[in-house]
Amino acid sequence: MSFAPMSMAVALAHRAIALSDPNPRVGCVITAPDGQVLGQGHTQQAGGPHAEVMALRDAQARGLSVKGATAWVTLEPCAHHGRTPPCADALVREGLARVVVALHDPNPLVAGQGTARLRAAGIEVVELPPDAPEAVAARELNIGFLSRMVRKRPWVRVKMAASLDGRTALPDGRSQWITQEAARLDGHDWRARATAVLTGIGTVLADDPRLDVRSREVPRQPLRVVMDRQWRTPLHAAVLREPERALVIGLQADALAEPEAHARHTALAAAGVPTLALPALTWPDVLAALAERGVNELHVEAGATLTGSLIASGLADEWLVYLAPKLLGAGRGFADLPALAALDQAPTMAWHSVALVGADLRLLARCPGAADF
Repeated sequence: MSFAPMSMAVALAHRAIALSDPNPRVGCVITAPDGQVLGQGHTQQAGGPHAEVMALRDAQARGLSVKGATAWVTLEPCAHHGRTPPCADALVREGLARVVVALHDPNPLVAGQGTARLRAAGIEVVELPPDAPEAVAARELNIGFLSRMVRKRPWVRVKMAASLDGRTALPDGRSQWITQEAARLDGHDWRARATAVLTGIGTVLADDPRLDVRSREVPRQPLRVVMDRQWRTPLHAAVLREPERALVIGLQADALAEPEAHARHTALAAAGVPTLALPALTWPDVLAALAERGVNELHVEAGATLTGSLIASGLADEWLVYLAPKLLGAGRGFADLPALAALDQAPTMAWHSVALVGADLRLLARCPGAADF
């Protein structure tokens, strides 16, 4: 069997980036027995039509019947009533003969029920082997959704930009710009993939970043999250320009060390800034809270202190590093880490991809076993 239509479906699923979160990114292609494409589509915004429904509508708009056709779907069709009816029922109702699925859906509301419903209706279901290129591509595209479903926490990506000798800024903190424009725009494309972009209060106070996507027009900006233990985020901070797309996370009143912190928290909330007060600002607690808010991929752009704490937690999954072909000498490093007693104590990663982006080098590394879920 040729899987070419599934490659088309994966390409369609990419169009759901910055659109479908917290739902997965899914593409669907419907073909006739002779291979003719009858309809195609991808998942829309949350609460909108899923990929299968979009493909069925496309075929209907073309005046084409899908009876006896094959649907190529990058993720198992849903079988539950959420904000939309079950896609499995729609495929049954329209009389499809076969459904080819690239990826099993671990969502407890689906988890095999979609394919079971199709088979019960007499539809042939073909599931791609996990190592098929199309299945691997569909998994990579939805690694954040899968992480949230299986591990109950987002997929955590840490982004850094540095010189060849590992400096992220000059000793006085100046860092604009170590990498060239092509790398910076590429970094914004990775922000667009994420449900949320997170930084620390130190970065907010020092650099006043916006943390939004400016490389291209996107239908949905990521949630901008500030880790701010004592609620020091200024009301005029750039990250709060769209308060509804921001979240400041700090400590509960009984855990605050600064007497003025509670008043600052109250002022943020009164200004319409969403806040989350936790008993302790630990990475497990923060990631669990973000998962409950539907965050699939968490993109971290922070200073050395916060990055060092994330490394120490062992909860960073992936490292996105842009290296400029220049040497800065004295300056600030990636992360504040304790001295090692031996080389074998060093946290290790495995290269996932390496690419030239303009004049700079993009390195993607993963912690061993991070994607084994």
